[in-house]
Amino acid sequence: MNPTELAKGIYWVGAVDWDVRDFHGYSTNRGTTYNAFLIVDEKVTLFDTVKRTHLGELLRHVSAIIDPAKIDYLVVNHVEMDHSGSLPELMDIIKPEKLFCSPMGHKALLDHFHREDWPYEVVKSGTEISLGKRTIQFLETRMLHWPDSMFSFIKEDGILFSSDAFGQHYATSERFDDQVPLSEVMEESAKYYANILYLFSPLVKKLLASVAEMNLDIKMIAPDHGIIWRTNQEKILAAYQRWCSGQANEKALVIYDTMWQSTAQMAQSIAGGLEEAGVSTEMLNLRYNHHSDIMTKVLEAKALVVGCPTLNNGLLPRMAGFLTYMKGLKPVGKIGAAFGSFGWSGESVKLLNQALEEAKIELVEEGFRHKYVPGPEVLDECLEMGRRIGATIKEKNAE
Repeated sequence: MNPTELAKGIYWVGAVDWDVRDFHGYSTNRGTTYNAFLIVDEKVTLFDTVKRTHLGELLRHVSAIIDPAKIDYLVVNHVEMDHSGSLPELMDIIKPEKLFCSPMGHKALLDHFHREDWPYEVVKSGTEISLGKRTIQFLETRMLHWPDSMFSFIKEDGILFSSDAFGQHYATSERFDDQVPLSEVMEESAKYYANILYLFSPLVKKLLASVAEMNLDIKMIAPDHGIIWRTNQEKILAAYQRWCSGQANEKALVIYDTMWQSTAQMAQSIAGGLEEAGVSTEMLNLRYNHHSDIMTKVLEAKALVVGCPTLNNGLLPRMAGFLTYMKGLKPVGKIGAAFGSFGWSGESVKLLNQALEEAKIELVEEGFRHKYVPGPEVLDECLEMGRRIGATIKEKNAE
């Protein structure tokens, strides 16, 4: 990789991680990038660093432009270790005059690195600093997705360094959204939102409103992961508005696990009923679908129909794990129902209903369970259940 110029004197100097396939439980099948940005002005400024394992790549990119020791300022928009892991070594190399961070960022840096001797300069929303020809305006974005998070906006160029917002786990040799298939970028953006930012949707909505009120002339959005938005900024902003508002398609997901195919047969009949009702439907067997990929689909689906047999008076481990994961991400505006087979005890449907209610998903059915293998009559009941849920989806979307 080589450094990439975003505007005259502004460069991408980050690193590409082609090999990472898991990001604390989130499958990263396309790898990721750790984006850092350099502005060469009267005050040379570096925005964020990279994961510690990729420090050498960052230094090579900076060195191709300027001696790293000539960096005057370092801005830490986010303290999570994939962006700050190389900070201690980098501080020793460049010895900056100032290290800019939010108030919560200051606390987080002390908690992570225990270095009270660093030249901290705490900034808040609205604070502006001059680099010479350019001005940085800071905007605190607490809990998007850490308490320390903030944006840095370069007023003269209209470039928003957006930390983890608007990013994707997407490794590529290209740097901009108009150089890669937009469908891939939007797919990875949705997955990133669904698995990282979903639970903060109310804060995302407030942030988008604040940015609109500030009337920022945003010409480019440069997140800390993935590609840089220079052509389709409005598209990603509109997607975030849709996702944080809980808008959903007329679609149902039948999410299930099965032991001896009885629950799978029920799932197929329920899916058939949904399709007969004219609802787009997708069946997702937890044995073959990663929970982070399913959450991406949850983001824009209206209904979640979950099925599981009973195991030891409880749920199969994959279903229990998925429900715990989904609950933590707090999906918005969904309806749901449960089903499952059982042998000598049948607690799974009750437990599924409880889990859906705890996730604030509106139950539209009492739930349906059957002992052992379903026959034609039971499968007809499942088909009818799917039809009813499909009709409810259409009613909800018409409201």
